[in-house]
Amino acid sequence: MRHVKWIFVVLLICSLTAFVEKDKPTGGLSAGDVAPDFKIESTSEKQPLFKLADMKGRYVLLSFWASYDAQSRMRNVSLSNVLRSSHNVEMVSVSFDEYESIFEETIRKDQIVTPTCFVETEGEDSGLFKKYRLNRGFTNYLLDGNGVIIAKNISAADLSAYIKKIC
Repeated sequence: MRHVKWIFVVLLICSLTAFVEKDKPTGGLSAGDVAPDFKIESTSEKQPLFKLADMKGRYVLLSFWASYDAQSRMRNVSLSNVLRSSHNVEMVSVSFDEYESIFEETIRKDQIVTPTCFVETEGEDSGLFKKYRLNRGFTNYLLDGNGVIIAKNISAADLSAYIKKIC
């Protein structure tokens, strides 16, 4: 009988711990935070060094993804498709692929046609990955004209709704 009580206590503690873990944020920044500024080199010689601060005054969708992460890649494609007809939101797409050739093949296959599509070849070891605290996967952030995050992990449908509101 004494062992049954201890088993019950252990099960109760395990279930409470699982519940608390489930509600923990997945890392990264949250709505209301100011997006940290960053600079990133382009793979194209025609494109200059990109600085997030240069986008001040415009709505920006920051999309962090990698070709090996199917979910982030699909989300990146659907968001890019929504923004093809929008002139109110600029997409800045950053891949954390370690090989530039894989990145280039992926954006070709996925038909990502944004002039602000970059690759961070240091992958998850890059300063940008750490600055945005992307330790538990890839995400996207919708920024207002002041660089404040107004949405995180936005879907294509929600992005369409935001675009209609800001027009």
